[in-house]
Amino acid sequence: MPVHPLPEDPSLENLRKRAKSLLRAVRAGEPRAVAAFRELHPRAETALARSALADAQLVLARSFGFASWARLRRHLGVVESHLWDPPPPLDPVALAAAHPADAFLRLACLAYGSWHPTWPARAERLLAGRPDLAGASLHAAAAAGDVDAARAWLDREPVLLEKKGGALGWEPLLYACYSRLAPGSGRSTLDVARLLLSRGADPDAGFLWRGNVPPFTALTGAFGEGEEGHNQPPHPERDALARALLEAGADPNDEQTLYNRHFGPDDGHLVLLFEYGLGRERTGRWRRLLGDRLHGPRQALVEELWAAARRGFADRVELLLDHGVDPNACGWRDGRTPYEAALASGHREIAAQLASRGARHVEQTPEEAFAAACVAGDGEAVRALLAGDPELGERPGPDGRAALVARAVEARRPAGVRLMAALGFELSRPGRRCTRPPGSGTWS
Repeated sequence: MPVHPLPEDPSLENLRKRAKSLLRAVRAGEPRAVAAFRELHPRAETALARSALADAQLVLARSFGFASWARLRRHLGVVESHLWDPPPPLDPVALAAAHPADAFLRLACLAYGSWHPTWPARAERLLAGRPDLAGASLHAAAAAGDVDAARAWLDREPVLLEKKGGALGWEPLLYACYSRLAPGSGRSTLDVARLLLSRGADPDAGFLWRGNVPPFTALTGAFGEGEEGHNQPPHPERDALARALLEAGADPNDEQTLYNRHFGPDDGHLVLLFEYGLGRERTGRWRRLLGDRLHGPRQALVEELWAAARRGFADRVELLLDHGVDPNACGWRDGRTPYEAALASGHREIAAQLASRGARHVEQTPEEAFAAACVAGDGEAVRALLAGDPELGERPGPDGRAALVARAVEARRPAGVRLMAALGFELSRPGRRCTRPPGSGTWS
């Protein structure tokens, strides 16, 4: 039975109800519940015989990857303390009703799940008409880049340095790092960030987006991007801000940053993060709080190699291999090695590149070979495979036809999309998320 991620915004009360539901199911002899006990409980037969709530709680905890119910409860306590939900969309009615300072913060800052790339220009216009907004709070000063106002607030009330507040409920440093206002006219969010760090702000400040792991950190805000690409731009002074955070001690093993940046070919973030220790173990704030809920640094880099192989980013593959990433380790998302991921995405040249650096050759099944040829747009190989087995077109691998089309789009293979259209595939692409997908509703 696979381990499920926790649902978004997990609550202890909801999970208690799910444990009771599982207990009722196992007492009723429902096969799925009984199978879960047998697979996940260390003393399954005894637990099935007594059917206690504590046993159901243990099984549920283990289904989410926790060793015990107590560890699950501790994790939920961390989530509760660091949970951040995107605010409702800022429509014209909500904008008109909001306090001007709150409206400014909403417009100025990249808030994943509740933001539009045209908003910073509106924030600039709002600030031009109301310059006093930059001094309304330390949070506003951070988002506006008003160093003098930020310094004045800190001198008067040093306790505000890490106090959450403002329209987004963040610490001041996060407003500076997620602000998308361009520097100028005596304003610089980079300089405000440097001021905050010099006064002792935590460079690993961050939050758990809808309760999900990994955290969105100050570094995540500096680098920006994500599944919506140009709609989630980086900070205007991205590299200088990221370097300031790293110099202050930010953990370079930032999984959300790595994820958000692996959709495009620019490797600037990796070069900078490697300079500050990416891939080496660190004991930082989030590692202490979340423990093994975060992937280790080496596994995170394996995932980057897997993603680069899928997308055909040859320079990134070479960079990661040069830093010692294991080409034979499996990515956690689908269990494939980078070599297998390259073949599945039609990137034979990347597979050859990996093989030349020690990746083991993996023989593809006919279904896998057909799927890879479709994604690559290799009509000759598709015709040859269909000549040998005409039914291959009806069984395009375990992921199905829609997933193959999505894979061709992700791998930037327009020839593959055209070929699959000619083969009668429906050209629909499943939607994507900006974080890891939540768990399914087991026993609910």
